[in-house]
Amino acid sequence: MKKSNVSSKSGFSSMMRPPKRKLNMGMLKRLIKMLFEYYPVLLPVSIVCIIFCAVTSAIPAIFLKEVTNAITYAWENSVAWEEAKNDIIPKVCVLIGFYAVSIVAITLETQLMAGITQSFLSKMRKALFAKMQNLPIKYFDTNKHGDIMSRYTNDIDTLRQLVGQSLPTLIRASVIVVSVFFIMLYYSLYLTLILLLGVVLMITVTKFFGGNSARFFIALQKTVGKQEGFVQEMMSGQKVVKVFCHEDASQKDFDAINNELFENGYRANACANMLGPIIMNIGNILYVILAMVGSLFLVLQIPNPGIQSLFAGLVAIDAGIIVSFLSMAKQFTGNINQVSQQINSIVMAMAGAQRVFTLMDAEPEVDDGYVTLVDAEILPDGTIREADHHTGEWAWKHPHGDGTVTYQQLRGDVRMTEVDFAYEEGKPVLHDVSVFAEPGQKVAFVGATGAGKTTITNLINRFYDIADGKIRYDGININKIKKSDLRRSLGIVLQDTNLFTGTVLDNIRYGKLDATDEECMEAAKLSGAHDFITRLPEGYNTELTNNGANLSQGQRQLIAIARAAVADPPVMILDEATSSIDTRTEAIVQKGMDALMKGRTVFVIAHRLSTVRNSDVIMVLDHGRIIERGNHEKLIAERGQYYQLYKGVFELE
Repeated sequence: MKKSNVSSKSGFSSMMRPPKRKLNMGMLKRLIKMLFEYYPVLLPVSIVCIIFCAVTSAIPAIFLKEVTNAITYAWENSVAWEEAKNDIIPKVCVLIGFYAVSIVAITLETQLMAGITQSFLSKMRKALFAKMQNLPIKYFDTNKHGDIMSRYTNDIDTLRQLVGQSLPTLIRASVIVVSVFFIMLYYSLYLTLILLLGVVLMITVTKFFGGNSARFFIALQKTVGKQEGFVQEMMSGQKVVKVFCHEDASQKDFDAINNELFENGYRANACANMLGPIIMNIGNILYVILAMVGSLFLVLQIPNPGIQSLFAGLVAIDAGIIVSFLSMAKQFTGNINQVSQQINSIVMAMAGAQRVFTLMDAEPEVDDGYVTLVDAEILPDGTIREADHHTGEWAWKHPHGDGTVTYQQLRGDVRMTEVDFAYEEGKPVLHDVSVFAEPGQKVAFVGATGAGKTTITNLINRFYDIADGKIRYDGININKIKKSDLRRSLGIVLQDTNLFTGTVLDNIRYGKLDATDEECMEAAKLSGAHDFITRLPEGYNTELTNNGANLSQGQRQLIAIARAAVADPPVMILDEATSSIDTRTEAIVQKGMDALMKGRTVFVIAHRLSTVRNSDVIMVLDHGRIIERGNHEKLIAERGQYYQLYKGVFELE
């Protein structure tokens, strides 16, 4: 395991020289804009409460001066308490009143901000999830799932601290600092200038340490997503890890990522944690200097210019000014320190927001289609009209520019003509592929792994768009068909089965959300899943978790086939649908599949030639090209690659 060097001289040196990366403050503006859009009334009310609390915490310094001067005057002039209290008590009562009202405002503000914060996080997660539903398959193929999940948890959670604490603190501290500054300037120009020199030093220190920690916090947030992505991969592939005795290598890879997370976290927090004590001690030094200078002015009776001198003329400083000024200086530097302490959460929130908005700003799946799929009723004279219930017939609803609408019966005629495609530019996967599937035909694709079989079905579904050529469905360019309607017409059973948390019945119903229990059970019987489902502890009501981990791979695939069956689609795509089913079970399933495929156009991808033997057309692919096509007998007679493949399988059996 790589040894961490964060405590070494070079490690500390690198901490002082963080990677150059500019913090995008545009994220903060965007977040604030969203807050005002979501809460046009509650947020301004909360801000008013915050400002009121800030002002009421600054004003007492004025009364403190007056009370101090009143007590000093009474002491120096031997004024009796009975006489002095008439001047002191009203001022103290006003001071108490300010604090009492401030308590009410603080209570209201904290309650409002708590509600706004949690509601905002909820809205952000909903917006993020809604956006995710509109992203193309390519996004999920090119981004780690664990990293995407991290944006829902870690990244959005950083916004909780920002909205609930950092922004209110910034507003409150800013108002207090401005208010106190003008009060101090009113009382003493000299003491205010001394304080400002200290503030300049504070700002310089904050900029240095805060800027450094900002860059490391951005790196930290990205590393958190990287680590979660790795852990998610290892958890889902734990059986593979153990089968190949990859535990030590996995541990080594995890340690490397964890060390990176540790070093980024250490450096970020080291810079950030140094900031608070330094600012606090600068404030303490300022306090001492102001006390000494103020006392010196008091003893020497040095004239004290300030805004008040414009009205009352130059007067010497008094004890009341010194006492209230020291209180305000503490308040002033204390609030600057509070602002500096919020840099951590602000930076982390900006890093989190940047990752969240990167997902929200990702290019959505483009859908320019306008032809839709509807339930149809075909009249005796051949006229097609839209039905308000499922009749077993489907039609394409084609609106025209002149306002008219025509209907075309869905027949299941799918044709690919001279199609070229590449997942990455310059790396073609399909070359000049032409496929003609007539209504009711069973078309099979055979070839080595990576030949392009699954890619063809991905293009029919428009998970990806072709680079060149045409794909027509019943004579309609599939680019003109709305993607949701196109996919609704295509039932698909994938090689990798995904089951969701819920009952067996719920998972079958996923193919058609309004399906009745009886329809789901009929689909299970058709696929051959009914027998094993009835032997489960609670039958169709058995709860499935963790992608159906309590079922075998074959059982999961049978449920996936039942899910496609209940959808009753006009066209079926079977991508290695029986790859995880043994030969005996396959024979049972094949009967159900034959019934399911009857009258439908079916695309089959399979390595088992027994699955494709009865296909109307078999296409052999090699490196993205169709090198042979025909039915089983024709291809055997040609003695080409299919014949060689079949001969090998036959000998194995």
